[in-house]
Amino acid sequence: MANSLNLLPASYADFRRAAEKRLPRFLFDYIDGGAVAEVTLRRNTADWEQLELVQKVLHDCSKMDCSVDLFGEKLAMPLVLAPVGMGGMAARRGEVQAKRAADTAGIPFCLSTVGICPIEEVTTVSERPMWFQLYMLKDRGIVQEILERAWDNGVRTLAFTIDLPVLGTRYRDIRNGMAGGLGPWGRLRSGFIDYAIHTRWAIDVGLRGGPHGFGTIAKYVNQSKNPRDYLHWTGSQFDTSVTWKDIEWLRTIWKGNLVLKGVLDVEDAKQSIAVGADGMIVSNHGGRQLDGASSTASMLPRIADAVGDKTTLLVDGGIRTGQDLVRALALGAKAALIGRPWVLAIAAGGEAALSRYLGLLKQDMRTALGLTGAINAKDVGRGVLL
Repeated sequence: MANSLNLLPASYADFRRAAEKRLPRFLFDYIDGGAVAEVTLRRNTADWEQLELVQKVLHDCSKMDCSVDLFGEKLAMPLVLAPVGMGGMAARRGEVQAKRAADTAGIPFCLSTVGICPIEEVTTVSERPMWFQLYMLKDRGIVQEILERAWDNGVRTLAFTIDLPVLGTRYRDIRNGMAGGLGPWGRLRSGFIDYAIHTRWAIDVGLRGGPHGFGTIAKYVNQSKNPRDYLHWTGSQFDTSVTWKDIEWLRTIWKGNLVLKGVLDVEDAKQSIAVGADGMIVSNHGGRQLDGASSTASMLPRIADAVGDKTTLLVDGGIRTGQDLVRALALGAKAALIGRPWVLAIAAGGEAALSRYLGLLKQDMRTALGLTGAINAKDVGRGVLL
């Protein structure tokens, strides 16, 4: 987790550099990269950074509070660990480690449909409920069964991803052989040098971290012989014909909180409310889908102005610091989600590294609250921004 000079990581950039050293190139690029020229990926971070905070002094900072209430649960800070496909490949049983760190930090963890660890494995970490993210499958019977499993294992908040009707073009994945249905396992013959350079990952995750399939859907992939079978199955099962009618159907079978992930348009936000969603995540899929799309920081206030008091607004994309969490609250979100940061942190040093990163985020947030005079996270408004 520390560099050659034994310096402790103090920022997202530090954890990212450590992860880059530990992970095989194709896996690091899969996590770190975005669509096409990665314009939206860069905008996501840059647009948060450009939001200026108003520094105010002589406020009583002795009782600062970073906590917020979200869907009936108290969060120690306004943060959720976002669903990341194959996140469990960054460290041995990575989603399990991430859930432990999230529990310690007092925030929710959201498991992806295509996570490495199954629902049942991750929920055994603790009694604290996790969230689950769903992709719509053509076989609606499987969808219903997955949701029943999630509910039976304590999941009460479902994040349904709506911005993946087609897969974004990701140049890094094409160059590394991740695209085209092969995935990381398709490189077993062509990537020996990459594995040899990253021996620690190859042994700890590649050899000892199995099984490497998509744990939650493993039982539905008949006669699977290797992980490529999972990729072929998901490629054939992901439903590209999903419309708002399908969301209405989903609302009838899911009795918990329904959050739509991938809203980036005011009219779509209004429609999300009309079909019965309890909340929405303003998101461009981390800049991994439509390159050139607006950043989430630029769209959040527009959507908040249109529907903010009628729903629960969340946001992801480019959140890297505690100051960004305060900015997100100021623009109308109730909380933010992070994807790349938690995956790169566990790649850098497992649960301990992620716990350290989350601690740094909270401390950064306390600093931002104290120096903007907001004090209480629940009271942050646009007045903290210039």
